[in-house]
Amino acid sequence: MTEGTEGTGGGFNFQQFIEDSKNVLIAPKEYFTSMAKEGGLGEPIIKALIYGALAGIISMIWSIAGLGAIGGALGGAIGGGIGIMILVWAIIGAIVGLFIGGVIVLVISAICGGNTDFEANVRVTASMMVLSPINAVLGILAGIHFSIGAIVSLLVSLYGLYLLYQALVNALAAKEGTAKVVSIVLAVIPALILASTLVCARAVTSQANSWQKQMEKTGNADAMKKLEQFRKQMEEAAKKNQ
Repeated sequence: MTEGTEGTGGGFNFQQFIEDSKNVLIAPKEYFTSMAKEGGLGEPIIKALIYGALAGIISMIWSIAGLGAIGGALGGAIGGGIGIMILVWAIIGAIVGLFIGGVIVLVISAICGGNTDFEANVRVTASMMVLSPINAVLGILAGIHFSIGAIVSLLVSLYGLYLLYQALVNALAAKEGTAKVVSIVLAVIPALILASTLVCARAVTSQANSWQKQMEKTGNADAMKKLEQFRKQMEEAAKKNQ
């Protein structure tokens, strides 16, 4: 069993934190097999704070630069002001999400016949939050194109479910078969949501293009202008909801 990110003197071991973060991403089975499941809530809380702050800083940068979903929709000036709030809420959300996520993982673990100790499940949740800053980095893709950003976000979510499966089986001693079924069911939900969102967005864009072509034929400049504004508003709304 690993020592975790708390040093022998009770302090936070930042070097071990970096090593753990890397192992969660590239060797999740080995990491969760040897992960420490006790030692207090201080370590997972600090982990959550670091991941949340990193995600917030990255999202703030995208907003100030006028990139990403929010920055691209609102522009650099407005996006910069919102970026500060994104950072604050990312840190607050990380702590709230840690404990809510711990409860959710505990319930899933119980369904799969695994460990129902709250601290163990919170520690699993904190480890999986390594995906938060990664998701924030990739958020720039949503500013480039909504569909690309949505697909990449889905892939990150699916990898998160893979990490959850590895944690359930190797850290929380859940039944492998049940954990696999639950993970597959959870993976289907975001995939269906993404598919329906993309279909709706495609239909709206197609209809808008059709109207624009019709207006071009009739030479109604005012109607064409309003139509173009409508299409931009729909794209911005889709980016905000991504």
